[in-house]
Amino acid sequence: MPTIGMISLGCAKNQVNAEQMMYLLQQAGFTVTAEPDGADAVVINTCGFIDSAKSEAISNILEMAALKQSGRVGKIIVTGCLSERYREQIRLEMPEVDAVLGCGSYFEIVPAVQQALSGETPEVFGDIDAPIAEVDRVLSTPGYYAYLKIAEGCDNRCSYCVIPSLRGRYRSRSMENLLDEAARLARDGVQELIVVAQDTSRYGIDRYGEKKLPELLRKLCRIEGFRWIRIHYLYPDEITDELIDVIASEEKIVKYLDIPIQHCNDEILKKMNRRGNKAFLDALFLKLRARMEGLVLRTSLIAGLPGEGEAEFEELCAFLRKHKLERAGAFAFCPEEGTPAAQMDYPDSDVANRRAEVLTELQSRIMDAYNDSCVGKTRLVLCEGYDPTVSAYYGRSYAESPDIDGRIVFSAKSAMPGTFYSVNIVSAVDGELVGCVVEEQQV
Repeated sequence: MPTIGMISLGCAKNQVNAEQMMYLLQQAGFTVTAEPDGADAVVINTCGFIDSAKSEAISNILEMAALKQSGRVGKIIVTGCLSERYREQIRLEMPEVDAVLGCGSYFEIVPAVQQALSGETPEVFGDIDAPIAEVDRVLSTPGYYAYLKIAEGCDNRCSYCVIPSLRGRYRSRSMENLLDEAARLARDGVQELIVVAQDTSRYGIDRYGEKKLPELLRKLCRIEGFRWIRIHYLYPDEITDELIDVIASEEKIVKYLDIPIQHCNDEILKKMNRRGNKAFLDALFLKLRARMEGLVLRTSLIAGLPGEGEAEFEELCAFLRKHKLERAGAFAFCPEEGTPAAQMDYPDSDVANRRAEVLTELQSRIMDAYNDSCVGKTRLVLCEGYDPTVSAYYGRSYAESPDIDGRIVFSAKSAMPGTFYSVNIVSAVDGELVGCVVEEQQV
């Protein structure tokens, strides 16, 4: 049977879709590989959210086109957000592409590949608001951690964001299907389960008429095999006292919360169609810190949003200095066509980029102070491998999420990826924590 290369770009939610396509292709008899060179066809699962993601996707398509021209790749199939957003442009400007599938058509991958291999050029754009199909996956993460996508789409309609027009309305998966999938992952050896959706805190409201994330988390914690359960992308105004109680009381849920706020100025939040205000965010972060010892908070910030002058930007910097968020990504505002924010007045790109650099430098100092505070403490570390360039093992504690945050480098006589070790942190070097195993055995 033909060999199919798979390239997945963008977020963890997109990665789950790629894993589902890999499963369907394998079930159809294809050989699936992460190495596209020499493949009969390559599937590029793209992101099309912001300029950097679009550039990365286009670069990958052009790279595969060059391999195709030299005879090292057969057919090129483009799926995901870029194809959903720019279906006409891909068809007209990238003739090397043999098939295009939108975000409502991931599960049509097998017939699309078969048609492309037969010389056809299918373009498949299904309903992005359709109910979520339940499809198994082939994990592309290391076997010890996996993502559990609990919903698709988004109803928040932030004025700068195109996600709802690409991914559709918010649709929760059934709790029964989620628990079944989680149980299979645990049986297969997954120890860290990362719960994701565009907005995890809204889970269940569309399907059950009420927020069900607290109940889902309690039931996930009852599944044997998981050591850590990590939650990403909690929309701040959807975080209830019940949810806080569950996160605080359940031992398996790591005290690491990803809460994108984007900004803190009241007027800017209103223009962005974000619910809540600065006083609400202040109170929320203080409440979370009070309830959870050692809590690590991650957020994303956008500099140069419509309405942001120097005073509003300084307000954002002061907010970051006050709350000392351990993890924060700073981005320059980029007007996305088709969004309300693109029609508003906003600082030019040079100003936005400069402000994003200021935020990044400020965050770097906050992270350095946090890392210094970790020295002398013992952390439970999930080993992920050995780095010969530093002659040491590396891994993550509860405070580091994979592919987002840094790592902990540690010395040991031997350590196995996917196992946990107690590591004493002895120093912080260039943004990384450095330690040594307390006992030469897994815990």
